[in-house]
Amino acid sequence: MSTSKTKDSYKIAVVPGDGIGQEVMKATIDVLNSLDIDFEYVYGDAGDECLERTGTALPSETLDMIRESDACLFGAAGETAADVIVKIRQEMKMFANLRPVKAYPNTNSLSDDIDFMIVRENTEGMYIADEESYTDEGAVAKRIITREAERRIIDYAFNYAAENNKSKVTGVHKANVLKKTDGLFKEIFYEVAKDYPDIATEDFYVDATAMYLITQPESFEIIVTTNLFGDILSDEGAGLVGGLGLIPSANIGEDGALFEPVHGSAPDIAGQNKANPIAMMLSSIMMLRYLGENDSADRFESAILKVLNDANKLTSDLGGSATTTELADEIIKNL
Repeated sequence: MSTSKTKDSYKIAVVPGDGIGQEVMKATIDVLNSLDIDFEYVYGDAGDECLERTGTALPSETLDMIRESDACLFGAAGETAADVIVKIRQEMKMFANLRPVKAYPNTNSLSDDIDFMIVRENTEGMYIADEESYTDEGAVAKRIITREAERRIIDYAFNYAAENNKSKVTGVHKANVLKKTDGLFKEIFYEVAKDYPDIATEDFYVDATAMYLITQPESFEIIVTTNLFGDILSDEGAGLVGGLGLIPSANIGEDGALFEPVHGSAPDIAGQNKANPIAMMLSSIMMLRYLGENDSADRFESAILKVLNDANKLTSDLGGSATTTELADEIIKNL
């Protein structure tokens, strides 16, 4: 995932978005500013509140700002998520969505040994949102699977495995029912696998995978799948390791990258300084690795691990009573 290079300074597009996005973003920026890296932050608007103020959920100025930056940090979107995040992915051709599922201490994980990556195709499948108008019989949605996009994401998954010392890639599909579209995915999966003879391969139906994530989550290393399946399995993965407050994500393309927590805007707790910022922070660590700043990423992650192990300053979702700000301050102390 890394660009394998560092720069004297980085221009980071910051889009806090809605609800708790504002709070978890501020907490994360505070920690990033404690690292020995020169960041120039440029702030953009997007989301529900932006729609109410301006009439558009994703202003063209924000999209241009993301294009001109080295990377983007995004907080959270509410009801306009499809008009914001999905559009950014499509406009910026961010074809790979990475969602790590990892067990951390004091987080009610199903197992201490869970550590796998879901690599999800980001540009096609059901999420092209090509739905025909209602008919007398109901409605119809189109699902697009292309050789180019699926080969690109599958190759990305195998290459990621090779670069990160992973020994196995699991392809997930429903080729027994979706014989043409997912049949094509499975065919391409094994074509690409031939280029990586040192990496073991297996494939499962998506429903079986959903069960195996519960019964044998330790057996997975890299999962690669299509858009909708990847979205659903990612949230199941979050349930394995303590909830959405601990799941980061990355959207990677040839011309840009966006990093965001998987959780939503959580309007019920917005503005109360009680949101868990760790998913946003883990997303920023993925950004640091993308930028090639691996030493700083290691420091940041080690500080989070120390705070989780100590369990003195945790937010309410993790069984503590600390505020968002207090948790961020504790992580800064442990840098």
